[in-house]
Amino acid sequence: MEKVRESEKQFRGEDSGVKYLFRGPKVDWGVILLLPGQRLGGHYHQEVEETFYILEGEATCYVNDVQYHLVVGDAIRLEAPERHNVVNESKQPLKMVFIKCPYLPQDKVDLWGHSMECPYNQEQVRRRE
Repeated sequence: MEKVRESEKQFRGEDSGVKYLFRGPKVDWGVILLLPGQRLGGHYHQEVEETFYILEGEATCYVNDVQYHLVVGDAIRLEAPERHNVVNESKQPLKMVFIKCPYLPQDKVDLWGHSMECPYNQEQVRRRE
């Protein structure tokens, strides 16, 4: 058995970003806080499935050139190798749970880097609610 308290863990970016609550041996999971204008960063996984669940705020999630609008209570599950990015385009903080399984810490492949203006060519994006 393992017990953690979220308030005792740190975000990767100090005041925002990824905060792991559990890392392995079979699953990664934690919370992500994106402040207005921040993005997770485009990536995909070679074998890992990733799920996001919105706790607070609104998210724009890009999956394989399709844009999805997510609100509190929405969940989205991504199978490998679906390309994805989560962006906070609102004026409020976005907080969400992430779950990745199986635990393969070297599985992530970055696509766009941290300074990307838009995760896809705007002409290629299809919007879905």
